[in-house]
Amino acid sequence: MKNAPSTSIQNRFDHAGIAVSGLCALHCLASIMLVPTLGIGGQFFFASEFHGVALVLAIVIAAITIGWGAFKHRLAAPIVIALTGLCFMVGALLVPHGSKEVALTLIGVGLVTLGHVLNLRTRKPASASTSI
Repeated sequence: MKNAPSTSIQNRFDHAGIAVSGLCALHCLASIMLVPTLGIGGQFFFASEFHGVALVLAIVIAAITIGWGAFKHRLAAPIVIALTGLCFMVGALLVPHGSKEVALTLIGVGLVTLGHVLNLRTRKPASASTSI
């Protein structure tokens, strides 16, 4: 039970990573729906500065949480999946705005989310076995 505080922090970071990924997907979907149909939010939705900051935030959260988890549980799947997702997200920044960017972003966000979920699941059995 002595690892409970660090596990709680890790869980919070994984949940934050999932939330940031969800917000990223929502932002991406809103950009392809709201801007063309309603003509609103173009400066916000397409700002390269926003996308760069969001990507850095995703990388930092994933590096801390999934890296920390991989160090503890020694499983490669969460970190490999999340890194693949981050590569897709970087790729999305390198293509012009449009369907390719959306596809790359959504694939990347999905993979990063899956990495966080797997990371959370790998800690559940470990925390349950230490409390017995």
